[in-house]
Amino acid sequence: MNFKKIALLLRGGAIGVIPTDTIYGICASALDKKAVQEVYKLRRRNPQKPMIILISSLKDINKFDIDLKPWQKRILQRIWPGKISVVLKCASDKFFYLHRGTKTLAFRFPKKRELLKILKLSGPIIAPSANLEGHEPAQSIIQARKYFKNSVFYYGKGNLFGKPSTLIDLTRKTKKIKVLRVGADYKKVQIER
Repeated sequence: MNFKKIALLLRGGAIGVIPTDTIYGICASALDKKAVQEVYKLRRRNPQKPMIILISSLKDINKFDIDLKPWQKRILQRIWPGKISVVLKCASDKFFYLHRGTKTLAFRFPKKRELLKILKLSGPIIAPSANLEGHEPAQSIIQARKYFKNSVFYYGKGNLFGKPSTLIDLTRKTKKIKVLRVGADYKKVQIER
């Protein structure tokens, strides 16, 4: 399967387990409400918890009715692309199915070339780790199949042992980064703090 086919499947509402820039993710179009709901069901994920959205450029954030402040934009331009997920305010009711009432969304602009090719064609995707909530993230397609059987498509790249992304919060008025989870690329965040 090539990146075009994966992108078109995702854009068409399919759900797939694919390698992200960190670990295997169970992915679906972030703009397809039905597909997002299905991922919650398949992962048995807490319905109150939003998921990280992967984007192919800073401009993709505009698709979610988010008004970036100049200071937020400056930070994002310095830390992206990379393995850093960023929480931003999203008050739009249109995206309730994504923010789950938290009125925030987390985004990541990855650096991995093949993933970016997919994202440019598919549009933004949700990409939580490929596992059932509370279980270990799948490090291979064989492990992912144990979780999701034949309910999704699979695209493997061997075993992945990545760290989850660093998660930061840029929703506060103080113009400061608040670290919510230390993970991959954390050093980039330390420079910004």
